[in-house]
Amino acid sequence: MARVLSIDYGKKRTGLAVTDPLQLIAGGLATVSTSELFEYLSAYVGREPVERIVIGEPRQPNGQPSENLARVEQFVNRWRKQNPQIPIEYYDERFTSVLAHRAMLEGGLKKKARQDKALVDEISATIILEDYMRSKK
Repeated sequence: MARVLSIDYGKKRTGLAVTDPLQLIAGGLATVSTSELFEYLSAYVGREPVERIVIGEPRQPNGQPSENLARVEQFVNRWRKQNPQIPIEYYDERFTSVLAHRAMLEGGLKKKARQDKALVDEISATIILEDYMRSKK
């Protein structure tokens, strides 16, 4: 089986998470500079089998698109053109940053670690992936 990868796409940084090959467990992969994301993912899917990519769909709490949606759509369109063999789909990412901060608090991370925005992005990507996997069961 191949992995499922998730993306918490941000203007500056992007969090990534991935499943194990059996698609049982989601775990953080990395946080990369958004300007380097396409190259990073291209290299990753070149060495690891990836069945699909799930990307957080940025929406406001009322369901309206957020300002980041246009950037996400540009990335998705580029990915689909250059990698049609690996589907990419949207998944609602509302409240994932709040949940990531809560998970960090509950995990006992010190204040300094909780302020690490790269870690928040990676945890958010993991939450997106876990929610996606639960929705498919």
